[in-house]
Amino acid sequence: MDSRQIERSAADWLARRDGGRWSAAEQAALDAWLAADTAHRVAFLRLQAAWRQGGRLKALGAGLPAGVVPARGQWAQAAFTARAARPADAGDAAQPAVDFSRLRFAPRPPARAPRWPLRVGAACALLLALASTYGWHRHAAVERADYASGVGDLQPVQLADGSQATLSSDSRIQVALSRAQRRIDLQRGEAFFEAARDPARPFVVDAGAHRAVAVGTRFSVRRDGERMRVVVTEGLVRLESGDPRAPSTLLPAGSVALAGPDGVLVRSVPVDEAERHLDWRNGYLSFDDVSLAEAADEFNRYNARKLVVADPAAAALRVGGNFRWSNTEPFVALLEQGFPLRAERHPERIVLHSR
Repeated sequence: MDSRQIERSAADWLARRDGGRWSAAEQAALDAWLAADTAHRVAFLRLQAAWRQGGRLKALGAGLPAGVVPARGQWAQAAFTARAARPADAGDAAQPAVDFSRLRFAPRPPARAPRWPLRVGAACALLLALASTYGWHRHAAVERADYASGVGDLQPVQLADGSQATLSSDSRIQVALSRAQRRIDLQRGEAFFEAARDPARPFVVDAGAHRAVAVGTRFSVRRDGERMRVVVTEGLVRLESGDPRAPSTLLPAGSVALAGPDGVLVRSVPVDEAERHLDWRNGYLSFDDVSLAEAADEFNRYNARKLVVADPAAAALRVGGNFRWSNTEPFVALLEQGFPLRAERHPERIVLHSR
């Protein structure tokens, strides 16, 4: 079914629902039609929004006295009956008189005869006019939502287009899905995306001054202030800057890209190595010869009780290994055993000093 047919079907459903004889079976049929295809939901929600913005048939009330709105179920005929009933005014004087003796009226249809086909035509006319008036077009957003995770929590998210996201600890995204684009604003933290394939609607993740653009792939985006990290585990991602003059960078599976004010740095590694950057999805942190300061920062992203590195000598120590991010205390105990460190424990923090 093409977009025009979908629009007509959506207008049909909207008009039937407003006709006053809406049954539970019809509601169930509408729900099934909406669930069958995202394009159905897009069309119906857009037309419904136009309907509400128009004050519900205000356009078809032309000729009625000011402030009068046709009653529910009567809007299809109200504009015409009102014009016939009002007295002639000065503007009507120039019109030829009507000889009512020559008029012939067809018998009134049975009271139970369905009238919604007339409503469909009127609804289509009204909604097309409103769409033009209010500027609805193929870029109109049809879903907007915010999702967030707490410290130490992972939040799975199912998007309306079939894509999935997993928010890491203390992360937040804002979603806007339209008929032309799927846009995610990563406001803080990190998220892993499994973008449903849709070549007609790019999947765009904004993080500060940079964005990652995909069609259908698996990748993560992390935001640290003005810096952004992208890890691609499947498919292809295009990394773009906010500066339209700057060239974009294509990231195939196995890419780990760091983007910031000083440029873009890309490493190409085996996919299984790239996956280790995403061990947080399974409750682990993986360190490969990183400074203790970096390791402490990672633990702090997932725990309310913070690690504080007290001096430069302690911060410069190099550590490696896999650790559960919920096990801060065992990590500190291992540091005390293997390094010249002393831990000072407090209810809200653990301070690490050189010995």
